[in-house]
Amino acid sequence: MNTIKTLIVDDEPLARKGLSIRLRDFPQIEVVGLCKNGEEALAECKSQQVDLMFLDIQMPGLSGLEVVKQLSESALGIPAIVFVTAFDQYAVKAFEIHALDYLLKPVDDDRLKKAVEKVQTYLKSQEDTSHKRKLASFVAGITGNNCEEILKKLAAGDKLEETRFPESIAVKEQGEIVRVQVSSIQWVDAAGDYMCLHCADGKTHILRKTMKELEAELDPKEFVRVHRSAIVNSKQINKLVTQVSGEYLLVLENGQELKVSRSYRDKVKAALAN
Repeated sequence: MNTIKTLIVDDEPLARKGLSIRLRDFPQIEVVGLCKNGEEALAECKSQQVDLMFLDIQMPGLSGLEVVKQLSESALGIPAIVFVTAFDQYAVKAFEIHALDYLLKPVDDDRLKKAVEKVQTYLKSQEDTSHKRKLASFVAGITGNNCEEILKKLAAGDKLEETRFPESIAVKEQGEIVRVQVSSIQWVDAAGDYMCLHCADGKTHILRKTMKELEAELDPKEFVRVHRSAIVNSKQINKLVTQVSGEYLLVLENGQELKVSRSYRDKVKAALAN
């Protein structure tokens, strides 16, 4: 029987070394690398075959979730993943149905044995493709600019919920329902009880909805509130200009200028930095 080529990824030296020593009790496991961060893990996956990865969730730089996301988006594919975490039992329930398995620090001997047995069963089964697809979908849905916030929620024991934002918004125009692609929206401003969706094709669609309701439907990683009556697609931001008066003016790629309220200034700066 071929050995299971295994990678241990953890930013704590003692955790890496300790787990590698304990895995010597399992002849079917061959530890082929010890990585102190996500970047090293990705490099190892590129340079050699990796069947199994014991992956710490929270690490400086790339988190364990981001490592899985990058693997899912590459041609490398995703090995069997066992998350290793200091999060409590309640928090890791979010991973239970998506990861192959998880281990709580400090790792219990009996729990490690069960995880290895689970890996063996999994690698022999035909569930490989469906599991990887499920894991990739899960990670893709929660990573991005808010990944650190999500990790904090997990560490605090808060329930993790997957948020899906619509790709299009239904707008009623002259008795017809028109679907406006969210990605085409450059900026939004309020006109009384209506929202004006200004799109890349030069068209403006009028939507009867409050600013608060619309903001809840837009991905905060892509859309930023710049004023109590304006939301901007962050990809359309060209520059932020400081005026003589001390006020800020936002200039979009199409030349549109929008005033930035002081209360939203920091959010706009963060959007420009990403």
